[in-house]
Amino acid sequence: MPDTSCHMAISVDGFVAGPDQSSEHPLGRGGHDVHAWHMGDPRATEADAAATSWLMRPRGAYVMGRNMFGPIRGEWDEDWRGWWGPEPPYHAPVYVLTNHPRESLQMEGGTSFHFVTDGFDAAYAQAVEAAGDADVGIAGGASTVRQALAAGVIDELTLHIAPVLLGSGERIFAGAGSFGFEPVEVLHSPLSTHIRYRRAG
Repeated sequence: MPDTSCHMAISVDGFVAGPDQSSEHPLGRGGHDVHAWHMGDPRATEADAAATSWLMRPRGAYVMGRNMFGPIRGEWDEDWRGWWGPEPPYHAPVYVLTNHPRESLQMEGGTSFHFVTDGFDAAYAQAVEAAGDADVGIAGGASTVRQALAAGVIDELTLHIAPVLLGSGERIFAGAGSFGFEPVEVLHSPLSTHIRYRRAG
């Protein structure tokens, strides 16, 4: 049966994005340091390369929050087409959670963005249908991952824990009553400890 997986880079004090997210600081202030392991840092090791291959493994569809798609709030700026340029790295349908309707976007390389206004469950159901026999990815950000965890749909959760303190920002476990996963693989480097968890039982 296909898996639903999620990868999140996280600081040691539990934040997946720093404070003051904006178009200049899409990961918040200091947030880039949490992602250095897969963003060309010369200290990256074979462990980081292996974890990057986990992250970039093709999925059949994705669910993403509006904050991850872009910094715009309220009504859409129709010129905004995501952070990634004309060919985003997903190469599959991506279902974006939003309160504001927008027409779907077809990008180069097979990525399409579809904007879902009726909540996480609806977006996830569309992603599962679109993926068919392939896996589904929960792409983030923090709010979307919290909703996926609350819905109990994540089979595999990989945390990339960077030796960085952000102090404040976005947490994925805010309000969580339990964890429900057990570690099955650990890799580490000076930039991150990569822990792959599977749902317990």
